[in-house]
Amino acid sequence: MINSNRWLLPDGIEEVLPPVAGRVETLRRNLLDLYKSWGYDLVIPPFVEFLESLLTGAGSDLDLKTFKVTDQLTGRLMGVRADMTPQVARIDAHSLKHQGPTRLCYSGSVLHTRAANMLASRSPIQMGAELFGCNSLAADIEIISLMLETIKNAGLQQVCLDIGNVAIYRHLVAAAKLESTQEADLFALLQRKDKAELRRFLDNEVADAAAANNLALLADLHGDSSVLARAKTGLVNASEQVLREVDVLSELAEALEQSCPGVEMYFDLSELRGYQYHTGVVFAAYAPGHGQAIAKGGRYDDIGQVFGRARPATGFSADLKALIGAVTADADEASVILAPEGYDAPLLDLIRSLRESGHIVIRALAADVSQEGQHEAGQQIVNKDGQWVVEDI
Repeated sequence: MINSNRWLLPDGIEEVLPPVAGRVETLRRNLLDLYKSWGYDLVIPPFVEFLESLLTGAGSDLDLKTFKVTDQLTGRLMGVRADMTPQVARIDAHSLKHQGPTRLCYSGSVLHTRAANMLASRSPIQMGAELFGCNSLAADIEIISLMLETIKNAGLQQVCLDIGNVAIYRHLVAAAKLESTQEADLFALLQRKDKAELRRFLDNEVADAAAANNLALLADLHGDSSVLARAKTGLVNASEQVLREVDVLSELAEALEQSCPGVEMYFDLSELRGYQYHTGVVFAAYAPGHGQAIAKGGRYDDIGQVFGRARPATGFSADLKALIGAVTADADEASVILAPEGYDAPLLDLIRSLRESGHIVIRALAADVSQEGQHEAGQQIVNKDGQWVVEDI
């Protein structure tokens, strides 16, 4: 690397500068206080772990996103965390070992080998909450409600909640009796919503006509809550398990209408986000004008089994940098006051009082204060008739 470009950062890796860094940190603190008020205890997982622990139960997608390094002490492979959720699941199952419901929250940087999409960072600041030990719909509703409160706390008032249920697809695929390679092809077709190719694939690969028709219908089951009624009537000869999972979404919609009035809901029964480890309801929040989800989550029961305890689990996470990027900056920043040099006790008392009340007070370090510093300050402290007072510049 030549001297002229030593400042370059890798693609997808960015530094956060003032004033955005200040807004990110303020939001982080506010959200931790919010989660505490809901009963979620903070945990701080390590930045690196042995690879087999970090990736256990998380699927191959996370493996591809994870940077690997060799531990110089043991010679074993370690991974730089790409997602904190499996770490928190390990903490619940192995370190805490609570018997009842456990609510945990976290905040920290993660690192991805490649960005999730063209707009995403490879170094998100992940913030989230997980609820372990409860398999009822009430737990999913609590987590979704907390996610919406998170977004509201960030300053976003209008979001669309995209909701699916991967359990419906799992049961329908089981009924179709597909080989693993066939299932992978079907999964790709559903994600593209390529209806014509999907129909050809099902006609050729699925012997049971009813099972093929049910899978084909999934690509059309997206829209408002009316798609749930269409699902109930359209999924011909589907198992009771499938119909029950559709009812779960109906109950979820009714509960969210009451607990989060005004939230826009969009249902997509072919949405298979995180399919490799999610087991039930999945959800994501989108803001107008932003193509990527600003927060997402879902149910992932039994991931703790590999750590010694199979526990029901549901949770969500968000990237603080993406959240801040989706919000128009507040013009009402704290006022900046320029204070002169000196250690006069009344002057120091005034500076301390102003700072405690939320003002930013910048001390002059020399008589020739930079023009930039003067420009930032809207007010200054001056001595008038022996009294220190604040006046406009």
